[in-house]
Amino acid sequence: MLPADDQWILDARRAIGDRVRVQRIRLGLTQERLAELSGVDRSTIQRIEYGEEAKISHLLLIARALRVHVTYLLS
Repeated sequence: MLPADDQWILDARRAIGDRVRVQRIRLGLTQERLAELSGVDRSTIQRIEYGEEAKISHLLLIARALRVHVTYLLS
């Protein structure tokens, strides 16, 4: 668990997850289809969408599959 003053990290992870989810839905993709397109396990995508910690390599693969630059997910 992060210290209370690191709440911004949790908020940022949730925001990244929200951007993944919104773009996935915008493209009409299920988590399963995004997993196929990105090569990232569906359970990992689910965890990212819920705001859990994500590897940059996973975010890069997901961003490519979602047809956005990774900075969109991180912004």
